[in-house]
Amino acid sequence: MPITGDNKNQTSATTRLSRFYESAGITSKPDKQQRKVLLKLLDAARETSFGKKYDLQNMMDAGDVVSAFQKAIPIHDYESMKEWWGRALRGEKDVVTKGYLHYFALSSGTSDGASKYIPVSKKQLWQFKRQTLKFSLNIALNNALSASVFSKHHLLIGGSIDLNFTGASYIGDLSGIIQLKIPFWYQPFSKPSREVMAMPWEDKIAKIVRDAPSWNVSIITGVPSWVQVILEKIIAHHHLKSIHDIWPELKVYIHSGIRADPYRKSINALFGEEVFWYESYLASEGFFAFQKKAGDEGMQMILGDGNFYEFIPFNEENFDEQGNVRPGAKTISIAGVKEDTDYALLITTCSGAWRYLIGDTIRFIDSAKAKIIVTGRTKHFLSVTGEHLSVDNMNKAVELVTDTMRFNCKEFTVYAESENGRFVHVWNIGCDEQVDKTALTLLLDEKLKELNDDYRTERSWALSEPEINLVPNHKFYQFLNNRGKAGGQVKFPRVLNGAILEDWKKFLI
Repeated sequence: MPITGDNKNQTSATTRLSRFYESAGITSKPDKQQRKVLLKLLDAARETSFGKKYDLQNMMDAGDVVSAFQKAIPIHDYESMKEWWGRALRGEKDVVTKGYLHYFALSSGTSDGASKYIPVSKKQLWQFKRQTLKFSLNIALNNALSASVFSKHHLLIGGSIDLNFTGASYIGDLSGIIQLKIPFWYQPFSKPSREVMAMPWEDKIAKIVRDAPSWNVSIITGVPSWVQVILEKIIAHHHLKSIHDIWPELKVYIHSGIRADPYRKSINALFGEEVFWYESYLASEGFFAFQKKAGDEGMQMILGDGNFYEFIPFNEENFDEQGNVRPGAKTISIAGVKEDTDYALLITTCSGAWRYLIGDTIRFIDSAKAKIIVTGRTKHFLSVTGEHLSVDNMNKAVELVTDTMRFNCKEFTVYAESENGRFVHVWNIGCDEQVDKTALTLLLDEKLKELNDDYRTERSWALSEPEINLVPNHKFYQFLNNRGKAGGQVKFPRVLNGAILEDWKKFLI
């Protein structure tokens, strides 16, 4: 059947989108594309210290390069990878990538420290720029937005550009590093200004609120919890009905970092008209995926631009109860993934992450097209506002509190609740003694702030003071017994959600 009229125009548009996605590293042949990426990464790093240790040159000549790669190089977590990254951080050349690594993104906590230092190479900065541009074009193509949307102001609610120089490398928030590297011609469109981006967080928010009416914002980017806080402050400060009273051309909201669904209703209530929501999967370790069309489920993985992915089924066979990967865990390449299965994401990147367990869990909703959703964290089990509260943080905080207040806690569990658009952590702590609950609440909050930088930040704005319920220790075991789960090897879940949370609440009544 010949293509004419509307059919021809539709086919032409489809062809343009297909070519665009191919250029963005999104392909209909994911396995082939990923193999090419791996070969480029091996070739680029074969003369580095890491490359020589694991003989990447010989690996490239193997018949099945993916299998050879997986057999030769162990799975790394931050504790094992930081030995390599630490050498680069101190100024050593050719460690995990060719040349020097001048930038390190500050990311949240591990078991033995408050922060992680994730390398960001020049190649990766270029990847961020390419994919951000292509993501923007994707938004325009799919929504037929006027080009004028991209000529207005873009509000980025992110970290500070005030980086710490160690003498060899610069350390700071990834968003701050990226902001410092944006082209000079784009700077007039980016809000707030660099001067404001360098301010302490509280001062920066106050300045954004004051300056908001002088901007013409058409795009907002930021974590939902912080976007909500700042928009509410702007509306209250300037006595507005909605944010569109001062930003009538606001059309797009780009979110990342945490699950946005709990915030969708409350943030939309701050808008005066429809705004297109778009999700991106941009982490300190790389730009991994973005949403192709507003309203669609899932994000399209970026398969051809500097990142090689592997997937570990997130189950008891491969991970222990603390979220640690077990020896001999099964890894799968993109060709072997299945839908409706949670996988821990393993990455190899142009910044020198080698078979690195990023800590996120993802699920394929369309394996043929490599469309995913982010389902959670392997260890950071509680992160409703970006606080990334890990089981390690929880265990350590309870240990410190019980030692200080001298009571015996055999079990505890935590869950999050929403109250008027804000969140609170509700702690159920096993206790058989008389304890001052007010003092306990203050001390627990203090210890969590000391253990986790992100928790401390979120407590200042988006997260309420924790609530504590003291529960007799035997109640935890009684609950497990009632569910047929009693036994020496069965542990009470540290974080509750879903059906088990509802059962627990009913049990305590």
